[in-house]
Amino acid sequence: MASSLATAPAAVREMQSDLESQANALSKIQKDISKNHEVRKQFTIQVGENELVLKELELLNEGANVYKLIGPVLVKQDNAEAKANIKKRIEYITAELERMDRALKDLEEKQNSKKESIIKLQQKMQAVQAKAQA
Repeated sequence: MASSLATAPAAVREMQSDLESQANALSKIQKDISKNHEVRKQFTIQVGENELVLKELELLNEGANVYKLIGPVLVKQDNAEAKANIKKRIEYITAELERMDRALKDLEEKQNSKKESIIKLQQKMQAVQAKAQA
């Protein structure tokens, strides 16, 4: 009986350090989720802006002049080329959004798994402490 009491505090200390490391890992996952949301928000805004530009380009007559800002200089650009560039940019950003969605789903799964393991560890710790006190 005395030996089980002596090992219980050591087991509890080990569980506490394990719990702390898992809590830190959970915190990191939550920061990654937050970062993902921020980047995703920026991409969503960019898609909206580019779609608006594409609509404006669609309204132009064929002979209208289109200029592209490159550094401090406005450079004349072909209307069809400008439309193609904007469409490519929208495709790229949309693909990035899809990638971000997959990464977010993966992070959320990791977060849920980590939460479950923390809960199980807390329950195990409580059971060991209750057993030590009994």
